[in-house]
Amino acid sequence: MENEPDQENVEQSLCAKTADEELNKPFNLEASLSKFSYIDLDKELEFKNDLIDDKEFDIPQVDTPPTLESILNETDDEDESFILEDPTLLNIDTIDSHSYDTSSVASSDSGDRTNLKRKKKLPDSFSLHGSVMRHSLLKGISAQIVSAADKVDAGLPTAIAVSSLIAVGTSHGLALIFDQNQALRLCLGSTSVGQYGAISALSINNDCSRLLCGFAKGQITMWDLASGKLLRSITDAHPPGTAILHIKFTDDPTLAICNDSGGSVFELTFKRVMGVRTCESRCLFSGSKGEVCCIEPLHSKPELKDHPITQFSLLAMASLTKILVIGLKPSLKVWMTFPYGRMDPSSVPLLAWHFVAVHNYVNPMLAFCRGDVVHFLLVKRDDSGAIHVTKQKHLHLYYDLINFTWINSRTVVLLDSVEKLHVIDRQTQEELETVEISEVQLVYNSSHFKSLATGGNVSQALALVGEKACYQSISSYGGQIFYLGTKSVYVMMLRSWRERVDHLLKQDCLTEALALAWSFHEGKAKAVVGLSGDASKRKAVVADRMVEILFHYADRALKKCPDQGKIQVMEQHFQDMVPVIVDYCLLLQRKDLLFSQVYDKLSENSVAKGVFLECLEPYILSDKLVGITPQVMKDLIVHFQDKKLMEHVEALIVHMDITSLDIQQIVLMCWENRLYDAMIYVYNRGMNEFISPMEKLFRVIAPPLNAGKTLTDEQVVMGNKLLVYISCCLAGRAYPLGDIPEDLVPLVKNQVFEFLIRLHSTEAPPEEEIYPYIRTLLHFDTREFLNVLALTFEDFKNDKQAVEYQQRIVDILLKVMVENSDFTPSQVGCLFTFLARQLAKPDNTLFVNRTLFDQVLEFLCSPDDDSRHSERQQVLLELLQAGGIVQFEESRLIRMAEKAEFYQICEFMYEREHQYDKIIDCYLRDPLREEEVFNYIHNILSIPGHSAEEKQAVWQKAMDHIEELVSLKPCKAAELVATHFSEQIEIVIKKLQNQVLLFKFLRSLLDPREGIHVNQELLQISPCITEQFIELLCQFSPNQVIETLQVLECYRLEETIQITQKYQLHEVTAYLLEKKGDIHGAFLIMLKKLQSKLQEITHQDENTKEDPSLKDVEETLVETIALCQRNSHNLNQQQREALWFPLLEAMMAPQKLSSSAAPHLHSEALKSLTMQVLNSMAAFIALPSILQRILQDPVYGKGKLGEIQGLILGMLDTFNYEQTLLETTTSLLNQDLHWSLCNLRASVTRGLNPKQDYCSICLQQYKRRQEMADEIIVFSCGHLYHSFCLQSKECTVEIEGQTRWTCYKCSSSSKAGKLSENSSEVKKGRITPSQATSEPVLDPQQIQAFDQLCHLYRGGSRLALLTELSQNRSSESYRPFGSSQSGPAFNSIFQKENFQLQLIPPPVTED
Repeated sequence: MENEPDQENVEQSLCAKTADEELNKPFNLEASLSKFSYIDLDKELEFKNDLIDDKEFDIPQVDTPPTLESILNETDDEDESFILEDPTLLNIDTIDSHSYDTSSVASSDSGDRTNLKRKKKLPDSFSLHGSVMRHSLLKGISAQIVSAADKVDAGLPTAIAVSSLIAVGTSHGLALIFDQNQALRLCLGSTSVGQYGAISALSINNDCSRLLCGFAKGQITMWDLASGKLLRSITDAHPPGTAILHIKFTDDPTLAICNDSGGSVFELTFKRVMGVRTCESRCLFSGSKGEVCCIEPLHSKPELKDHPITQFSLLAMASLTKILVIGLKPSLKVWMTFPYGRMDPSSVPLLAWHFVAVHNYVNPMLAFCRGDVVHFLLVKRDDSGAIHVTKQKHLHLYYDLINFTWINSRTVVLLDSVEKLHVIDRQTQEELETVEISEVQLVYNSSHFKSLATGGNVSQALALVGEKACYQSISSYGGQIFYLGTKSVYVMMLRSWRERVDHLLKQDCLTEALALAWSFHEGKAKAVVGLSGDASKRKAVVADRMVEILFHYADRALKKCPDQGKIQVMEQHFQDMVPVIVDYCLLLQRKDLLFSQVYDKLSENSVAKGVFLECLEPYILSDKLVGITPQVMKDLIVHFQDKKLMEHVEALIVHMDITSLDIQQIVLMCWENRLYDAMIYVYNRGMNEFISPMEKLFRVIAPPLNAGKTLTDEQVVMGNKLLVYISCCLAGRAYPLGDIPEDLVPLVKNQVFEFLIRLHSTEAPPEEEIYPYIRTLLHFDTREFLNVLALTFEDFKNDKQAVEYQQRIVDILLKVMVENSDFTPSQVGCLFTFLARQLAKPDNTLFVNRTLFDQVLEFLCSPDDDSRHSERQQVLLELLQAGGIVQFEESRLIRMAEKAEFYQICEFMYEREHQYDKIIDCYLRDPLREEEVFNYIHNILSIPGHSAEEKQAVWQKAMDHIEELVSLKPCKAAELVATHFSEQIEIVIKKLQNQVLLFKFLRSLLDPREGIHVNQELLQISPCITEQFIELLCQFSPNQVIETLQVLECYRLEETIQITQKYQLHEVTAYLLEKKGDIHGAFLIMLKKLQSKLQEITHQDENTKEDPSLKDVEETLVETIALCQRNSHNLNQQQREALWFPLLEAMMAPQKLSSSAAPHLHSEALKSLTMQVLNSMAAFIALPSILQRILQDPVYGKGKLGEIQGLILGMLDTFNYEQTLLETTTSLLNQDLHWSLCNLRASVTRGLNPKQDYCSICLQQYKRRQEMADEIIVFSCGHLYHSFCLQSKECTVEIEGQTRWTCYKCSSSSKAGKLSENSSEVKKGRITPSQATSEPVLDPQQIQAFDQLCHLYRGGSRLALLTELSQNRSSESYRPFGSSQSGPAFNSIFQKENFQLQLIPPPVTED
């Protein structure tokens, strides 16, 4: 093993070495065993106090623990699940059941489904923990094993045991004993005695004086390791024909335990009677009841030999189904049993004991695992002498284990099935390192588990576990683990903390090395070896090593710097490295190192120096770095100044102690670069000077303000900073951050006040006005300056000096602002609002002359001009709300406000006196807020809290101003009246003298289309009001009368008809007569209007080419025809003729008057209109009647037929067309019916072919069930059922007294409930007669066949189409495609997406 590197030779130790060199270096076993002896438990307890985080579950003690005999007699069949007597014993529910379903031992690579359920693999931990384990090849032992195989036919190695000696067993029965220097001391046994076979197990006792060898053929030998003599050869300790799997000494040198391939466990007691050595064997566990394949006695360390638990001589055993912990002394007793549950049968059971410190007590802990879950059990002895077992947090892995070894109480080393070592911290369950050890070529004990040497007489389960068994190839001793390979022996141990850091340095991982060293420093590292002493001592040792690494790191940063190339490349190089040095120096609190040696070293390179200085910025800004040396501080400011990063300079200065720098130079730099915060900070902190920065800032902003100029952005920033600075000084806070020292606070306040109230500034010109500083601040921002003063007054104690200061400042403010005309009303108002607030305080001591307030009132209410009206009003309102009302005589204030038209002020005053009615005047006079009057009146009348008298006064005022309100917004006025005073509507109407306003009001009130939210039913308006509205409507908006009448409700028809007749609105009169039921009267009015229009056309001048009255004729005719059509349905033939014939005659009259020699200008148009009348009346009056009436006409009777030829021929054409359509339709229907019936008959008479000969529900053949009442049901889809089975699945539906069946399989698969598609009636084995019904109906078979036909035809039948057309026509003749039937149940053919009009004949089906 390599020695620790000397402190002086750090540079040499940092040179890189390859892993091979490290692996092959000479290994001094003696040194390593002494160096890594058992960890002192006192130290461990000290470490443990802060680290304990296990969740412990105390296990209730079993009343009567089971005896060994009772366990041996249990049935232990592997097919049976093991039932624990007390299920709460180990909280089995917490075990992950998925962990046991693996399909192969190497399940982490096999991609099986359960592997996906395991925890995600942890990230590579090398960067976090470095290399934790050091592994070395024992070259001497390895060479001699190979040599022994060649020279003495020792065979291949099979087992290893380690104490202060190392014993290696071979396949030809030899045991090779090596000392700590890897020298071969003994070769025990002989290859000539071939009957023993291979050594399958080895064990060395505590004092390293005896060796037990177990053989593949079952023999056991004991050797004296001092002399090499054979002391015992035991052949009868266990059943013959079974290999020894394990042999273990206990802490008692006369007691050993062996486990054979039959799964049995035996206790061997060695005795010496009169010089004769004997061995007694006792069976502890019989393999016939469950095969044990792993045993582990509890070994206590020498310093723990007096531990109370050692007297029990505990032994843990793992069978293929459960774990047992038994006590061998004082008498045999079972202390715990724990079943595994289900798991992969090929996984290897593992057991390992170790003493650990938990809650300041050292107790043994048993780790047991099989597969990918490790359970930890803490074993304690209580005061009564009983043993308690508590379960600790278990460990879930993502790989299957074949070995588990404790390396110390906090660190375990696991070997998985693909020969990877995993170093795990037990408490945090963090994986510290993974090492590939396939190069070891580990020896497996499979042949012994299969007992090949004795004929392979073992169970299949044990042989399967043995595939990956390597119990005898791995041995641990003194914090080291030895791995036996086929030609070599390797040793693994934890590296010391120095080695781990140095290993990273050799790999050139300096950053990782520093991080690891820091984790040692903070006590957060895992698997730490070599750090002892108290915490401060350990930190000091690690800190020294870190300092050495930091120096090396700085040298390396400079050496590795790229010599040529872009400056950005160099900057990037140093930005990667320099911050690390700064971070760790500050973490180690070594500022002396950082600012002396490290800074001097890095200053050799200008780029490195710049990066170093920039690294300091975040630490300075977060106040983590104070006490910077003056040189570094100076360089820092210069560096940022050179890079033109002045805002960074300012941020840094206000966080630094600048007393050691040249103050004047810093101030000058700040002023030149406009770093005002920094300048103020330097004055305050560097010189305790608080007034000078104010003077400097005043000199800049005062001249432009006094001259009335607009400030630049820069000057505004300065002014704002000045205000904040004054505020901070008066509040006792430092600017821009922190606090002024307490002893300076009163002094600073006094200085600032004295400065502000100076009569003149220093070096003042003769023309300067008095109190320049206060005047400047008031001009700059009156409101904010007064806010600063208000906050300061809040903090003042009521001592004499403070009261004087307050009064003095108030007097100056009044003098400056009231006696000057260059302040705006808003600024003056701000001052008096501020004063009003101060005066309104309960502990007020200020005095302000009341006449000043009257002057302000005059100033605000009587301006020289009307400018800033709203601003002055707002200022006065704020003044009153702030408490200034007490300073004024209220009646005078109201008079002034009314005169100045300050209606908000009037409202404020009236509201104080509850004169709500007067507020309405304020709203109505104020053009900006007049529309808000409605909401105000509504709120007063509806919100509780106002008296009835106040409400009455408000309503009376509203009534007085009702005309104004209506003209303002009729809708809102109507809503107000309807909501609050619906019974006074008639009074309101009387008050509205203006007819136009009345019309607007009534329309808003009565017409629901106006959108006011009033319930018309609750309104109860009398019909005379509605009729008054209709009369106004006839006057002002005659075109909208009919539309409005359609939505109005409360009016009387007779009176309304008289109104419309008065204004000669004929259409409206006709509408009302029709509504009344006087159809003939309505018709006569429309006819009269039509005739007058026709008369206008007849008598017009023939020279006019265009006459707009023709359009009027057409519109009037359309309305008249619509009137006749609407009402003809409800009239008899005579009444219909009384309507239609006068209309026809009226249209034909102009044509009679015009002679054929001189045809009228509009004769063609009139003829087409006459044809329109004829076509419309043909639907209601028989054709012969029409012809007869035309021929009987005296004009036509005397004349020639040619004059009416066009009319008659048109009527005959219509008749021919309708007759052809009827014949074609009848023909199509007959063909369709014939085709449908043919196909229906063919479908009904066709047999059904079932797909199978068994019921699709019960899966029995239909022939086998012989119940008489049962019927066989076959569906057209081919499925076959028993009727009982279908009934049990509720596949029957009752429709019109008949039972309909649905196919269970088809309906359940499609999840549809459409009977027309999925239900099919059946051919039954026995047909039951249906009940006779009064009218013939299709039976279910025919319905099904008809449905199939419809689907075959791909669309609705023409019969259905015509049926729907006829229904529509009968219900509404002039809308054939209208949706006359409403409701969700009706589904029109025409509304379907796939509707097609098919005009081809139906397909012809062959017989």
